[in-house]
Amino acid sequence: MLTILAGAVPGRLQQVDENWKDGWRTLLQHEGAMNGVRALLALACVLAVGWWAGRQDELMPVLLGVIASALTETDDNWRGRLRAQLMALGAFVVMAWAVWFTLPWPVLLMVVLALSAFGLTMLGALSERYRAIAFGSLILFIYVAMSARTSRLHALDVTPLMLAGAAWYGLVSVLWAALLPQPPVRHRLSQLYALLGEYLHLKAQLLEPVRDADRAQRRMALALHNGRVVESLGGTKEAIFSRLGKRRPPPWLQTAMRQYLAAQDIHERASSSHEHYELLADAFFHSDALYRCQRVLALTGDQALKLSVAMAQRRSPEHHGATARAIEDMQAAIAHLSHGQAASRSLRALQALGDNLTALAQVFRTVLEPGQGEVDQSLLDTHPRTLGEAWRRLRAQLSLRSVLCRHALRLSVSLMVGCGVMWLTDDPHGFWILLTIVFVSQPQYAATLTKLTQRVMGTVIGLALAWALIRLFPGAVMQSALLVVAGAVFLGSRRTNYVVSTSAVTTLLLLSFHQMGMAQGVIPARLLDTVLGGAIAAVAAWRVWPNWQARQWPHLAAQALRTQARYLHDILLQYQTGKQDHLAYRLARRNAHKADAALSNALSAMLKEPVRVRLDTAVCGRFLTLSHTVLNYLSALGAHRSEVSLQACSEPVLAQADRLQAALGILADALEAREASPPAVASALLHNDLSDADSEAGLAAMSRTERLLHTQLTLALRLVPPLQAEVWRLKGWAPALNASAPSVAANPAR
Repeated sequence: MLTILAGAVPGRLQQVDENWKDGWRTLLQHEGAMNGVRALLALACVLAVGWWAGRQDELMPVLLGVIASALTETDDNWRGRLRAQLMALGAFVVMAWAVWFTLPWPVLLMVVLALSAFGLTMLGALSERYRAIAFGSLILFIYVAMSARTSRLHALDVTPLMLAGAAWYGLVSVLWAALLPQPPVRHRLSQLYALLGEYLHLKAQLLEPVRDADRAQRRMALALHNGRVVESLGGTKEAIFSRLGKRRPPPWLQTAMRQYLAAQDIHERASSSHEHYELLADAFFHSDALYRCQRVLALTGDQALKLSVAMAQRRSPEHHGATARAIEDMQAAIAHLSHGQAASRSLRALQALGDNLTALAQVFRTVLEPGQGEVDQSLLDTHPRTLGEAWRRLRAQLSLRSVLCRHALRLSVSLMVGCGVMWLTDDPHGFWILLTIVFVSQPQYAATLTKLTQRVMGTVIGLALAWALIRLFPGAVMQSALLVVAGAVFLGSRRTNYVVSTSAVTTLLLLSFHQMGMAQGVIPARLLDTVLGGAIAAVAAWRVWPNWQARQWPHLAAQALRTQARYLHDILLQYQTGKQDHLAYRLARRNAHKADAALSNALSAMLKEPVRVRLDTAVCGRFLTLSHTVLNYLSALGAHRSEVSLQACSEPVLAQADRLQAALGILADALEAREASPPAVASALLHNDLSDADSEAGLAAMSRTERLLHTQLTLALRLVPPLQAEVWRLKGWAPALNASAPSVAANPAR
């Protein structure tokens, strides 16, 4: 027994050691952890130099400059980060000068602050980089005003220190990006594959062959999660694109590009639908074929999750062959059904589903293998290339119909009200009101309330934590170390956990005031100013040019339909010219999924808004489900491009495609129409007979390609009448649907 135990102990210790190493590797690849470590390095150096030089009283402005510079940081290569930091420093100088010039005249300072808030916020129309620079510049404006109080001389003293802190963090950031370019990309890819794994598991639930299952709820959950997948795809693309230069990319970046393109392929295949799942459940209720399909889909979801963990830990994923065996069993079950009965619509859909799942598993097997042949790896540059293009983007947003313009105006008004409250109450810490407004205000009402709740919670936790730390560690050196740690936690968690981030910055603030001997009355002032600033931001989001989703929904819904029509057009070109995953096709696919994600996100936000300003959320939910289902049917066509032989599409198929594209365009126009009754062309569509779309005559004589195209287009065309019904309900028009509309209109969840 002792021998067995002696042999087991080293193995257990080795396992613990491996688990510790895997956890450490995962932490090192996490974006938030890296941001925190980078901030810890910058803040610790500032603290060390300040103590070494005996200038502890000047540390606070330098730390504020570091924080403001860190808030302008975006994921980029070292060249892009250098350009961004130089632009940020230039903006900081302008902001500091504006504060110094207007400080003796409070009204002028308030006006300049409001104009700066509007102008800087509008810069967000250019790209994420300019949005971050604008946000950091606005924060530094308030920091300088807060540090200077009412003395211009003091402003001249603290401004160079803040700029020095900003420049120091900029240097650290640029060097960090040059030395460690890989972790942010790996983190994005790891997150993407984790979300894909969850998506595959949600999709697998739809294949469960159980009668009376709540597929409507499952479809809604899938559509909402699809928004998160699409957002992650966009973030991963930007992380990779920012590191592409004019030269041939290094091997690690080529691997990342291949994994990203594979994720796009996986998403297209996973989002495909070949038939109403309820019909498949009824047709194969007495067979285990659908259970086997469901198992394959679930195993590929597990594979995506394992791949995500392997990417985070920088190791190769483990494969045990379970997916390959499950595919063999699935294909055997489908083959058995094919031999036992004549070809039918349900059987053909099941065969197409099996082929798609087999191809999906093959994509996973090639994710980590070197690419073969030349693949178009070009990506779309979303940044403005010229001043003329930048101005056109800004001008397009200068309208009250623009969400960004409304947000900029609302933020400016909120800051002016905050300044008025600060001066009327003669609050010595009143600039915290302005900081709260800037941090809490979001373009959407629901997002503003979420931020407000999180900030109040974080402030309460931070005040309690800081009070406890001051009493537990009264020494100045220990408190300075805790101050640095709090700053690192704030910058590391600001994008992932806003409650923790707010708690950390509140702790930092209280420790700083305690070291400066100004802690008397800070706790109630911080809490009161946070509540006041949050209340101003919330009231502004509710009453000052609010961005209610009811205003945006028709346009977003129309955009979803139009991008689907464009996606179908590019798919048909692929069938006629051969499969090519070039930029034009990937862009059409991405735009369709991006519009679908925007629609699902808008519905989520609408559910958090006041009832009186909502549209009929039941109608919006049904429209989202139907629109997402149409996209699923089109994605199936895109997924099967590799399985077709190059040939021209037949006239009936092209006629079907033209009909679907026209219907989607007409419905999109109807959504954005302002008439009190349906437009004439839409009314003509309303009474159009779609019964020929249900005909299967001549399917046996069609080639496999034509049969696939006909089937998927027919499925999409069947959803036009129920889609139209929801559009009519949304617009308040009398729904006079044709009595011959397919039965799926009554059950869109199928």
